[in-house]
Amino acid sequence: MEVIPAVDLKGGRCVRLKQGRMEDETVFSSDPVAMARQWQDLGATRLHVVDLDGAVRGRPANASVIEAICAALDIPVQLGGGVRDAAGLAATLALGVDRVILGTLAARQPQLVLEMAREHPGRVVVGIDAREGKVAVAGWTETSATDYLDLARRFDQPGVAALVFTDIARDGMHSGVNLDSTERLCRAVSRPVIAAGGVHDLEDIRRLKALVPLGLAGCITGRAIYEGSLDLAQALALAAA
Repeated sequence: MEVIPAVDLKGGRCVRLKQGRMEDETVFSSDPVAMARQWQDLGATRLHVVDLDGAVRGRPANASVIEAICAALDIPVQLGGGVRDAAGLAATLALGVDRVILGTLAARQPQLVLEMAREHPGRVVVGIDAREGKVAVAGWTETSATDYLDLARRFDQPGVAALVFTDIARDGMHSGVNLDSTERLCRAVSRPVIAAGGVHDLEDIRRLKALVPLGLAGCITGRAIYEGSLDLAQALALAAA
């Protein structure tokens, strides 16, 4: 199981939000590249980057910072936020990004995303962000009537690299992972699942690791490693054991 540190970008800085609220931010660094290097140096095998401004605006907004992060690292970078069409996907991959997470586009134009996944096999990840089981889009500013499992099943097809599942109510809240919802997702699909939202400490890593036989491939952690409730090196060692 991969433990994937997150770098969330807003205005070119590394921040964390609570439940995705843009007005409820904590700035952790004005140098996201240095922060990304720090997580790599601690042993991370992949970095998760979110373009928060892009997610809300509907177009990439921190391209220069993203490109600098990719150039500075030896490990692959996956990026979410602001990619809403095929041109945006191509431009983001050209920055050096290994995998692009499509959430809003996946919810609104699933057939297009499946075509993009077939055209770029292994490079497209589908982001499924849920609020009380319903899919949220546009930087979590809108909640749809679509059940998260129904959307996940739609993308349980070859070419899709993985599904990233975020429980919005727990994101940035130190409240622990939503293990039940994550387990239901793992049982519903054959694609690898990456859990996000609520990872707080080593006990959460232990709980998630139990889902590996069901298809859990990793988890994303942000606020916990920035504020110290989770030691990344220890989490990586536990996940690899």
